[in-house]
Amino acid sequence: MMDRIHPTAIIDPTAEIATSVTIGAYCTIGPRVVIGEDCVLRSHVHVTAMTRMGRGNTIHPYAIVGGDPQDLKFHGEPTWLEMGDFNTIREHATIHRGTGNGGGVTRLGSHNLVMGNVHIAHDTMIGNHCIFANNAMLAGHVHVDDHANIGGGAGLHHFVRIGYCGFVGAMSRVSKDVPPFMLVEGSPAVIRGYNAVMMSRVGMPESELEAVKEAYKRIYRAKGGDGTSKITGLLRDYPMSKALRRIAESIEAVNNGLNGRSLETARKDNKRAARTARA
Repeated sequence: MMDRIHPTAIIDPTAEIATSVTIGAYCTIGPRVVIGEDCVLRSHVHVTAMTRMGRGNTIHPYAIVGGDPQDLKFHGEPTWLEMGDFNTIREHATIHRGTGNGGGVTRLGSHNLVMGNVHIAHDTMIGNHCIFANNAMLAGHVHVDDHANIGGGAGLHHFVRIGYCGFVGAMSRVSKDVPPFMLVEGSPAVIRGYNAVMMSRVGMPESELEAVKEAYKRIYRAKGGDGTSKITGLLRDYPMSKALRRIAESIEAVNNGLNGRSLETARKDNKRAARTARA
């Protein structure tokens, strides 16, 4: 194992490092870190503290993983970053741990690509097979579902949710949820299409692409009409479509305050009290 760890690396005695892990020059591994089999830390990587990492992850130079959350309400309580398998974290990316009143965990699934200078803030939940292009910025409490793609320089407001196979265009300012399969861009971001490319890549049949195309036309392009009636009509016309059910459930969750930005109204912390304390 010592052959795999560069002599300049600094490793806290409480860290648990699998025998097949490679740790390059000038890396630092902080307290209560767990790194699984076959992970590679290239060089100058900082795994700050309280991070659980699965197998096969590769982290490139100057990335900071498991850092303290950038939240003035954080006072050193024990919180975690949990990472799955086979993720690639590129140069200068930052992924922070959770906060005590936000669930205590930031979670990154498996097979994700986090490109250079990406920031993933506290209490964010990311699924699998997602791509975050350079300089994308995710605020706290963001949820990103499987197979989503976030373009370079995009900024995601806290508590937004990017749905399954959602696509955020480069430089977009996202302040509302992105429904499954939809493509948004702009500042503020608006729905401009549907992500047919990713739907094809994940093997969705042509019938599902047709159903989502029709949903985009009726819900987001057609003028007038009641949203509930439009969804009801779509489900009637495409009763076997799982994709349409995903879209309907996403919209219903937002309307009922159970998803995305709606959760901001139910946050447990008292922002006004925090501002008063700082003053």
